[in-house]
Amino acid sequence: MVGLLLVAAGVVFAEETANANDTAKRIVILGDSITAGYGLDLKEAYPALLQAKIDVAKLPYTVANAGVSGDTTAGGLRRVAWAMTKGAEVLVIALGGNDGLRGISPEETKKNLLSIIKKTRTKNPKIKFLIAGMQIPDNMGSDFTTRFKAVFPEVAKESKATLIPFLLEGVGGIEKLNQADGIHPTAEGQEKVAATVWKTLQPTITP
Repeated sequence: MVGLLLVAAGVVFAEETANANDTAKRIVILGDSITAGYGLDLKEAYPALLQAKIDVAKLPYTVANAGVSGDTTAGGLRRVAWAMTKGAEVLVIALGGNDGLRGISPEETKKNLLSIIKKTRTKNPKIKFLIAGMQIPDNMGSDFTTRFKAVFPEVAKESKATLIPFLLEGVGGIEKLNQADGIHPTAEGQEKVAATVWKTLQPTITP
């Protein structure tokens, strides 16, 4: 159960009280409406589901949901320093989808993602990064969609971060797993997103 909400500067942090203690390490998930659990109860969003998996595994981590609906990589860059003020062992960057949907150039998205990582490393050189890959519909044009998809593995390689190949693997484009808007996952879809992230996160935080 989500026990604590911290709200500031338009950012909602959801933390699990079960692990909210002095020895818990922090995992910050910097994302947009998918991370924020748009249209759902916060406890149904994948960060809270990841916390449940962490608790079952008895790992000393607390997940902070730093998801803001509508956010872009530029927005993430502006607020990452605030999101990291309490320190963290892992930063999961799940941004870029809104960049693609708004037609922001993939080059700009890449620049912002690399800047988020650089800015965070300046604050904490030992932090671990996970980059969630994003994809957009073909209606943006094949050239744009191809360049956009390539951004995330390129960022992961250049920054020596760990790549989650596609955040919405098994969810994107599947009607029954998305809300009426066809974009935001249902509760069942969020469970699949959590499973996808967990595949990469678990080995990152397991001794």
